[in-house]
Amino acid sequence: MSAVFDKPSYAQRLAPMLHGFDGPLAFAVFLLACAGLLTMYSSGYDHGTRFADHGRNMLIAGTLLFMVAQVPPQRLMTFAVPLYIVGVSLLIAVAVFGVTKKGAKRWVNVGVVIQPSEILKIAMPLMLAWWFQKREGQLRPLDFVFAALLLVVPIGLIVKQPDLGTAILVLVAGVSVMFFAGLSWKLILPPLAIGLTAAVLLVVFESRLCADGVRWPLMHDYQQQRICTLLDPGRDPLGKGFHIIQGMIAIGSGGVFGKGFMQGTQTHLEFIPERTTDFIFAAYSEEFGLLGNLTLIAGFVFLVLRGLAIALEASTVFSRLLAGSITMIFFTYAFVNMGMVSGILPVVGVPLPFISYGGTAMATLGMGLGILMSIAKSKRLVQS
Repeated sequence: MSAVFDKPSYAQRLAPMLHGFDGPLAFAVFLLACAGLLTMYSSGYDHGTRFADHGRNMLIAGTLLFMVAQVPPQRLMTFAVPLYIVGVSLLIAVAVFGVTKKGAKRWVNVGVVIQPSEILKIAMPLMLAWWFQKREGQLRPLDFVFAALLLVVPIGLIVKQPDLGTAILVLVAGVSVMFFAGLSWKLILPPLAIGLTAAVLLVVFESRLCADGVRWPLMHDYQQQRICTLLDPGRDPLGKGFHIIQGMIAIGSGGVFGKGFMQGTQTHLEFIPERTTDFIFAAYSEEFGLLGNLTLIAGFVFLVLRGLAIALEASTVFSRLLAGSITMIFFTYAFVNMGMVSGILPVVGVPLPFISYGGTAMATLGMGLGILMSIAKSKRLVQS
């Protein structure tokens, strides 16, 4: 009789919370996190407490993942509008009385100093997924126009800060929702064609467009310089081109098998700038080589494919759009970071997920993974 009143163990209490978690996704994230810890230990060994802080950030992200995963997708919908309004309001506050650091006004003091643009990485896909869920079965072209307005407002405020890296991530999140909601290719292909044409013209007329004194409209001077430096890093090898040149040297010197853990000379002799943050992929490549890169890329590809599978299996429009958008954010993080370090994309402030140092970005990643887990968990509970 006493067994009926026995207090359940912690394992028994925890089991229902873990039931329905997506095992393959969790395994992929675990392997990427291990790679991140190894790389941070090597590249950040002389950066004080950076390795310990990176581990702490991962624990915080893991906690956020677990907490958000307990929130059903239906409940997540209720946060969409308030979170979007709060995020945009804080971006306006940044524009009016924000905190300026290194020439950029991206932060605001609300008792603690925060970067509101990070909120939009989650708020934007939530808001647009909520909007298209409400319009299910009665979508019209004007609905996509309204969604575009919801997207343009925060992106304009973020670009003004300026913060091109975050603006790209928010843009990808929003456009992904619109694409998965049924945005016609006829509206997507023209901007892509214009962008491709502009890139070709830029390469052909690089010497004229990047000449001293030439200024491009609608772009900050530092953004123009980054594009010109990408086309010809040798124009300023000890200045603006230093990051790209040293990154490519580190990647190339790793060869097929790499120099070995803790053996990267470019890394440990401090030739790689920002080797624990934006350019940590160069440090990883030097020590683990081509095989290590292929393994890392395979991990990200599996994560993206698993996220898209979760989106396809989702039971509601909101869940499907949200899961697809969050997954594309992870793809964009990895693609843009590896591309800029490898010298095929301009340098922008986009970290490599789970590898680069950064508390705010890690927390955002944890919340995004928690949303994917929540959607996967909801589907499994419904099937059971």
